[in-house]
Amino acid sequence: MKNLLFIGDVVGKAGCDFLAEKLRLVKKQYNIDITVVNAENSAQGNGVTKYSADMVLNAGADVITTGNHAFKRHESLEIYNGGCIIRPANYPEEGCPGSGVYVLDMGAYSVAVINMSGTVYLDPLDNPFTKTDEILEELETPNIFVDFHAEATSEKKAMGYHLAGKVTGVFGTHTHVQTADECILSGHTAYITDAGMTGPENSVLGVEIQPAVDRLRFRMPVRFREAEGPCMMCGVVVEFDEKTGKSHKIERIIIR
Repeated sequence: MKNLLFIGDVVGKAGCDFLAEKLRLVKKQYNIDITVVNAENSAQGNGVTKYSADMVLNAGADVITTGNHAFKRHESLEIYNGGCIIRPANYPEEGCPGSGVYVLDMGAYSVAVINMSGTVYLDPLDNPFTKTDEILEELETPNIFVDFHAEATSEKKAMGYHLAGKVTGVFGTHTHVQTADECILSGHTAYITDAGMTGPENSVLGVEIQPAVDRLRFRMPVRFREAEGPCMMCGVVVEFDEKTGKSHKIERIIIR
């Protein structure tokens, strides 16, 4: 049996710093073999830069996933040439840097991580269900984990059931609020609708509260700023059989 740790959206420098402070301790506590971190909001002002990606990797991540802010920082698009930093696979192959799949070679076994974006209330990318099926046909490892970066809980749940029995785990990201529906689908696939976020807890999804309230209350443009104060780190730990790709246990974690 092996253990994979998946960490939800890291927000800003505070999130990166808290990840660096806590991740190695969590990996030791849960005897983690592989760590995957969603870092699409890790840079100041959203997106991911080389600096924020390096912070996440140096903290102990093996693979970085992203989402709809993957290409927000045009000055840092070269980060997707490194292999272990991936973007949603349903972006167009032509004109978009990087890949949506990374296969981690662990010696005696390998683990594939797929990044996919939802299309309900988000950009109209390629159909994520069809694209995921196409990728699965090409993978040779049974150990497959999917970061499904999506807005609608219905789309995430549908993807979980669509991939039940086909992949080792499906983890929802993007909405930054950890859900309490972790389970094993079809006796095989670890699932959670949203893994949560890593960043300032006393915030609105990681940003200062009052500007977020004003934006929703008055419908006027505001400048969002990263919140300050105590942080939390949210995610899940999955125990899986690396020979069959079958998940046996999924546990939500919140580190404060």
